[in-house]
Amino acid sequence: MIMIPFPKGLSRTPARRPPARRPVGRAADAPRDAPPATAASATPDRDPAATWLVVGLMSGTSMDGIDAALIETDGEMIAGRGPAITLPYDDTLRARLRAMLGRTDLGDDEGRRLGRDLALRHAQAVRTLLTGAAVTPDLVGFHGHTLWHDPPARLTVQAGDAALLARELGIPVVADLRQADVAAGGEGAPLAPVYHAALAAGLERPLAVLNVGGVANVTWIGADGPDDLLAFDTGPGNGPLDDWVARHTGESRDTDGRLALSGRVDEARLIRLMDHPYFGRAAPKSLDRGDFDAHIAGIVAGLSVADGAATLTAMAAAAVVQGAALLPRPPLRWLVTGGGRHNPALMDTLARWLDAPVAPVEAVGWDGDALEAQAFAFMAARCRRRLPITFPGTTGAPWPLVGGQVYQP
Repeated sequence: MIMIPFPKGLSRTPARRPPARRPVGRAADAPRDAPPATAASATPDRDPAATWLVVGLMSGTSMDGIDAALIETDGEMIAGRGPAITLPYDDTLRARLRAMLGRTDLGDDEGRRLGRDLALRHAQAVRTLLTGAAVTPDLVGFHGHTLWHDPPARLTVQAGDAALLARELGIPVVADLRQADVAAGGEGAPLAPVYHAALAAGLERPLAVLNVGGVANVTWIGADGPDDLLAFDTGPGNGPLDDWVARHTGESRDTDGRLALSGRVDEARLIRLMDHPYFGRAAPKSLDRGDFDAHIAGIVAGLSVADGAATLTAMAAAAVVQGAALLPRPPLRWLVTGGGRHNPALMDTLARWLDAPVAPVEAVGWDGDALEAQAFAFMAARCRRRLPITFPGTTGAPWPLVGGQVYQP
């Protein structure tokens, strides 16, 4: 990948830079008479001050597999972080997931079979995680796999049978974590900021946590306390690059950024890639993994495999740079999590184009491979305690919202 400076023909700010929403944590975020949009279906069965052992499960847009992680938490602080594993999807299940992307109704036989098989695979991930551990979790946080995400239509669809998962494990499962926020007019994503804020309690702020999965999102954590948050999807992350590599090589990703590093960024096409209305929208905002597919396809057509990989990697970085312009104040540093942090081409580009130091989250002792799964464990505990998981500054919700549904075994 030719190490280009930030392209002269590309603005560091979106074409239409609207004011970002005010971060959460102010008294006016929720009116006094605001009803709770939702609540977990069961109340806590123990002292709210006690901690739980919670397993979190995440199947991300990259479709690599299931991340599972164990933490101890009361939903406000993290008392301990335990083991974490990734259980890869086999090629058949991954192909079934790809074929179902865009589905909004899972009520037919095919949808029910996918939900069942995903639940059984997640149960296997939990059992694998707990192999050799002399503990029994109190709760499981289950995200499922997103097939369709359309906040303007107030619709988000995740596959996975939570009731079956609870029965298989004999443990209460908290699922349906996005639905309440979307139903209330929020973006339903990103959800991890509440966990990022808890982890960052002892770090110097303002701080940006960048998660680069299939879609990339940023959490800005201010200095005014744990509720001083702004979060949004910056744009495509690894998704278009993974799809490009899979289509042209049969591999699932650009391992170690080798293709991108051997290619050349087509700056003219990069500028066209960044000419998309999403980048002019106010934050908070969110994407479906496929929202850019048609836009990208016609622009990168005809590039060599390596040049296409380099250009799509640069697009992911350029989207982060433009997203940085929407943050309330410049962060002191950027901590990167998700699969993108393993891509040297992306990390090098971010380090050159952003105006603050960039490092993987491991630099502060976090586990970037486990972070999202840990976040869903943390959210499960918050849901069980009826604590909010989304906020006006993270999803555009009208007020802090409790989300999730508890499925008993």
